[in-house]
Amino acid sequence: MTKAPRFIILLSIIIVGVFFINADKFTDNENLKIVTDPTKGTSDTYQIKALKIPENLYFAGEKVPAKKTDIKERIDRELLVNTYWQSNGLLFLKRSNKYFPIIEPILKEYGIPDDFKYLALIESGLQNVTSPAGAKGFWQLMPATAKEYDLEVNKNVDERYNIEKSTVAACKYLLEAKEIFGNWTLSAAAYNAGKNGIAKKIAEQKVDDYYDLLLNDETARYLPRIVAVKEILTHPNRYGFIFDKDDLYNNINTRTIKVDTVISNLASFALNQNINYKILKIHNPWLRENKLNNKSRKLYEIKLPN
Repeated sequence: MTKAPRFIILLSIIIVGVFFINADKFTDNENLKIVTDPTKGTSDTYQIKALKIPENLYFAGEKVPAKKTDIKERIDRELLVNTYWQSNGLLFLKRSNKYFPIIEPILKEYGIPDDFKYLALIESGLQNVTSPAGAKGFWQLMPATAKEYDLEVNKNVDERYNIEKSTVAACKYLLEAKEIFGNWTLSAAAYNAGKNGIAKKIAEQKVDDYYDLLLNDETARYLPRIVAVKEILTHPNRYGFIFDKDDLYNNINTRTIKVDTVISNLASFALNQNINYKILKIHNPWLRENKLNNKSRKLYEIKLPN
């Protein structure tokens, strides 16, 4: 009873050893060569293609001089980065379907070209993020800038997280920049580098075209990235992004209630509105604490799902 199992184990070891010694006899050698041959690529299953720069690229109706060597290379870099960072590109497409319909009519109301929605996209990815410098929200506004354009910013309420109000503030900034610099391209650059920063570079370098200015890497990439993202989102299939309409994100219908009083506990307030605190904060991220102080009895608009 004890010897038989040992014999079986020994026989199994011998069989396995013979198999590995003669493995090539059990393998399709041609297929093996394809797998192991270092000269063979994976082009049949995965293709990384160089991208053609479109001949006519525009930002806010202003032509991009893509035939200039340095500009072509900068555009090419941003097209490549944003095309082959596939997960990020798909998230851009999904979120833009949700948030562009909110941003677009505000831009139109203030006379800002529609292309500036892509500025918000590259600033934040259409998320309420915080930069290392302390800029917040979809439009990445610094506290002083936000307050300058009538947004409330404190520990209790931060309207940089209010997409409608922050878009209005961004529009006001861009209109002032357009008045100073005379075109939308420099206005966009000023959104990144500051109005004083761009004015200083123009004075130092004695040129007044964004594409002729020597700028820091971030600002030099700024317009090419906006243009590249616009091109990709306008022609997603051309750049390999395949999706169905129901893959995109959508806003849900909401109603607005107006409040001019203190709310001592927002979690309780939410339950009284037949929702929970999480849902309340999703629709009103500008509420930063579990209360609304409102000592001045300001009129706030709070969104609630229908």
